[in-house]
Amino acid sequence: MSLKLNITHAFGDFTLEAGFSAGSGVTAVFGPSGAGKSTLVNAIAGLLRPDGGRITLQDDVLFDAASGRHVAPARRRIGYVFQDGRLFPHMSVSANIRFGARFSRAGLDRAEMARVVDLLGLDALLARRPGTLSGGEKQRVALARAWLSHPRLLLMDEPLAALDEPRKDEIFPYLERLRDVAQVPIVYVSHNLSEVARLADDLVVMQKGRVVLSGRAEAVLSDPEALPLIGVREAGSILPATVIEHGADGLSRLALSGGELILPGVTSSPGSTVRLRVLAQDVLLSLTRPEGLSSHNVLRVTVEALHRGAGPGVAVQLRAGEDTLLARITARAAEELRLAPGLQCYAVLNATAIPRGSIGSGRG
Repeated sequence: MSLKLNITHAFGDFTLEAGFSAGSGVTAVFGPSGAGKSTLVNAIAGLLRPDGGRITLQDDVLFDAASGRHVAPARRRIGYVFQDGRLFPHMSVSANIRFGARFSRAGLDRAEMARVVDLLGLDALLARRPGTLSGGEKQRVALARAWLSHPRLLLMDEPLAALDEPRKDEIFPYLERLRDVAQVPIVYVSHNLSEVARLADDLVVMQKGRVVLSGRAEAVLSDPEALPLIGVREAGSILPATVIEHGADGLSRLALSGGELILPGVTSSPGSTVRLRVLAQDVLLSLTRPEGLSSHNVLRVTVEALHRGAGPGVAVQLRAGEDTLLARITARAAEELRLAPGLQCYAVLNATAIPRGSIGSGRG
């Protein structure tokens, strides 16, 4: 199943002109407020009829301006999870979840409902009303309701924006489980890059109504040219790693394609795959292997590219084994180290610079 769209729509002084494709896995649509993200997903859901363009889901044309085709939202078989959950306050959690099955061609499958309830950890909540739930619990119920409709596509529009950090930490493992078992495309809209880095397979970056960058999430986030679009403080890399062992001191040893890391806050079992978000500003470079440091996280890397911005900083793209690592240092430091493509050096990562919220589960 794949989604393809290329649409235009005007709102006064604002014009949306956007196009991209989304296959299996999570395609994150990232951008600041006012970039046109919600307008885009409303068009996909059928809640907004664009001025022009075309939207297809597999071989089904959902919208085509040229022919005048516009499939009604209820007939698109798309699950939509809003920022506020939008649960029915007079219904129990169980009734809210079952409501999603009304939009499924197969009706309610109680065995499937039991699997979804278990997947999202909702069994103890089924008899409660939405007013008694936390924000994270409400969003898990909304996810279950959307999934029970047997959608061909899941849309999530800023589903964590209203939650504080503890509630986000609570729901992330459930989102990762859903990502890993879902067999349909998931379009995940967010202005929070840490969410995107933890969940996304592919990334679409929007600004002022236009798609300015798209591709695999790890490639986009580690591209020096992307810094002006995503922000220098948010730029970084996604590194897949395998948990080797947990130490008695609370530190865990992980294997990367380019070496090993020692990190706190890793809860995944040995042998499992995780993905780490490493900010570019937390990577130091050295021409020789450093000795006598408090950090044991030293990777041998090769410089691939340098990007000089308008300010005093330089983004350095590095190859660490099979992975791409991004470092942001001063232009003066880059000149003193005589960094150039092809140069081999060492990257130093501070273990405490990778918080628990930046360690997500990966695909096995």
